[in-house]
Amino acid sequence: MAADAPEAASTAAPSLVRMTEKALEEMPHWPWHAVVDAVKQCQRLLPLADTTGAFDAAVAALVSHMTVPPPAGDATPTSSSPESSAFRFSCDTKSSSLSLRGSCISRTWWFEDLVSLRPGTVERVAAALVARGTDHRIVARFLFYYLKCRIAGASAEDKKAMLEASVTVMSGLDRSAVSSKGLFGILRIAAPLKLTDACQQRLVAMIGRKLDHATLDNLLVPAPAGTGSLYDVNLVLRFLEAFLRGGAPDELARLKVGRLVDLYLAEVAPDPSLRPAKFLEFATALPAPARDCHDALYRAIDVYFQVHGRLTEEEKMKICRGLSYEKLSPECCKHLARNGAFPTRAAVQALASQHTVLKSLVLRDPAELKPVAPSPPPSTGKRRETCYDDGGRGGGENDGQVILYAGRLDLTLENQNLRSLLDGMHWRVMELEKVCSRMKTQMTKMKARRAGSRTARSLPRMCS
Repeated sequence: MAADAPEAASTAAPSLVRMTEKALEEMPHWPWHAVVDAVKQCQRLLPLADTTGAFDAAVAALVSHMTVPPPAGDATPTSSSPESSAFRFSCDTKSSSLSLRGSCISRTWWFEDLVSLRPGTVERVAAALVARGTDHRIVARFLFYYLKCRIAGASAEDKKAMLEASVTVMSGLDRSAVSSKGLFGILRIAAPLKLTDACQQRLVAMIGRKLDHATLDNLLVPAPAGTGSLYDVNLVLRFLEAFLRGGAPDELARLKVGRLVDLYLAEVAPDPSLRPAKFLEFATALPAPARDCHDALYRAIDVYFQVHGRLTEEEKMKICRGLSYEKLSPECCKHLARNGAFPTRAAVQALASQHTVLKSLVLRDPAELKPVAPSPPPSTGKRRETCYDDGGRGGGENDGQVILYAGRLDLTLENQNLRSLLDGMHWRVMELEKVCSRMKTQMTKMKARRAGSRTARSLPRMCS
């Protein structure tokens, strides 16, 4: 019996493994700060804490605390956040309503306590929040807040780890949850850090999906050192490819991006190192429906031709293929016809397109013509009385007169535009004749000086 006593005592002794498992199971019921301290201790015990499952249990307990209102007396993160940073922390709207502000704070009270976590832990916590079904806007806001508080003063290696962890999580969030301004802030900070290729691709894809929210200043990214260019055109092309690959949300988004691209082209056109092939690639990257008017694209091409005066006619014609002359306004067509920087063939094509538009108006069924914006000539009192006395027939024959008048007015305006284009072409022809005359004089002098030579250059066919 005495020998059995130690054995009974040993079986009754508590198991250390069981005690550890019980402690991990009860962790969600620990106070908030105790759970935060447990997560920080697990950071220091990696990889042991990971293999035992303690880290996962601590993160799960942490996430379970985040879904409840803030503990009494805890400070909110917005009360002590730094003001000077590349990132900005804000609620869902710009409204100053107390109810909305209180709702925002009640869901973000834990931000400040997690700022000191390591990048790998932050990525793990954010991924757990997403898996739990937390609002993606809250997760994105936390990541931007974390970067805002930690980026300043951090080493290059720490900055790189923070950015890569944040971008990895953000890439899996909804498109509308991530701020476009914040993404461009990450892009500026990441420029000298050489992020991994996978991280760079994720960042480019996210910016591309929100390209319709970007501004011209966002796109004016300086080119990498040693390239000789002013702006990183290749990077913006990647943004554009990502936008097209992701599928534009609606027609309005495509038109916004079209206008933004034209503004960007006009800004980078004076760059002497911008090659014609790259300019053409950018000008033709968007599908036709992304531009309802080509006036801005014409102005960008005009600037490019003025700066790059050594372009050949063939190079210019290739670039002009990106223009849809039917989408040019009469004013731009008139300017193109008199613009010596553009090839003559381009001016002729613009004139032909305007002629096609005019012909379509002439052949259009008069019944389809509608009154134009300018009001018809003032009617006499007698005609007005006739309209009022038609017995509710809506104007009768007078309606047809108004429609025919509108059609004639449309044709008159088109005739005026066509006449302006013809005047421009006539002016171009006169200029060409003067150039040919000067060329003939020069060639005559050259042939006179080289009369003793065996060969003599013949006059160009266009001047013969």
